[in-house]
Amino acid sequence: MLEGVTVALGVTGSIAAVKTVELAHELRRQGAEVRAVMTGSAQGIIHPWALEFATDNDVVTEITGRVEHVDLCGYDGWADVFLVAPATANTVGKIAGAVDDTPVTTCATTALGAETPVVIAPAMHEPMYDHPGVIEALDTVEEWGVSFVDPRLEEGKAKIASEEAIVCDVARAAGDQPLAGEHIVVTAGATSESIDPVRVLTNRSSGTMGRAVAKACYVRGADVTLVQHGADVPYADVRQVEHAAEMLEATQDACQHADTLVSAAAIGDYTVEPSDEKIRSGQDLTLELEPAPKLIDEVREARPELPIVGFKAETSGDDGAMIEQARQTLERADLAFVVANDASVMGETDTRALLVHASNAAEYEGSKAGLGAEIASSIAVVLGDHGE
Repeated sequence: MLEGVTVALGVTGSIAAVKTVELAHELRRQGAEVRAVMTGSAQGIIHPWALEFATDNDVVTEITGRVEHVDLCGYDGWADVFLVAPATANTVGKIAGAVDDTPVTTCATTALGAETPVVIAPAMHEPMYDHPGVIEALDTVEEWGVSFVDPRLEEGKAKIASEEAIVCDVARAAGDQPLAGEHIVVTAGATSESIDPVRVLTNRSSGTMGRAVAKACYVRGADVTLVQHGADVPYADVRQVEHAAEMLEATQDACQHADTLVSAAAIGDYTVEPSDEKIRSGQDLTLELEPAPKLIDEVREARPELPIVGFKAETSGDDGAMIEQARQTLERADLAFVVANDASVMGETDTRALLVHASNAAEYEGSKAGLGAEIASSIAVVLGDHGE
């Protein structure tokens, strides 16, 4: 996600500074090169050697005649992004007032003047986060184009955001944003239909692919709505659903003002009338299955001009057959393109897929995160063509 990106990591005197070693490791795992900058207060919480080890680079602990702030964040500086994580209330206020009395605030002023992207991840006690002056400072720097990674409000504290949330916002700030201003709706994972209060009909989809698409669209600047049965994620507004009917309703609602739908969920094809009581085991049982409405057909009827990306899972293992089935779906629902793959990849980290358009098909093999990026890039092309 951050291949080739250089990140200057500003660390200030919040107790959340103890998390920056792992944050630096995660930034590097995602492909970034990292150099750390520390305030004096931060050095009282975590030793610079720890961040030197985590980043494999020298740590800036003071501004000297080498003008480290200009080297890192000035015009043609080393950093693609200046990330302040954690950012205390004190530091946010100083950045808003251009007060340069620490290496971190001096780098921030330099970055803002040089139009180097700045990302701030606040961490403080919740009453401090609610202080009118802090709110005003946050609003001020946000108006200047600074990106904020919202903290988690728990136990009376505005705790630093998760590593995933910070990495996503750094990637969003560092890269091109061809989907900026676009609203993308993504469905992900399996649905389930109740047989009785304890049993369900479902499938093996994990939702990994849909979430990868949602994250990739967010990184490219989109506002993302994710319809799924699963945990909340930091890169999308999540609509929680369980049954196929709930997914259809939530998706139709989200698509009213959407620019694209990516239908990546493995939605159950059949529903069943559930028993109000648990069905006793050991008896012969016949379930009467009723076909469920096709989500993409229902959305297409309501939004005739909406670009829709479909997914088609097959078990034949034959590329020709997958392409044929994908084209049938593409033509039936007038889709932008279809991602066809073998059902054996459900729940796996890696995948092999065919991106099937009306006139061609392109093969992808690799991680689902990588496929998500390919799909997001293809959506940007589709929307570019759609707007012409």
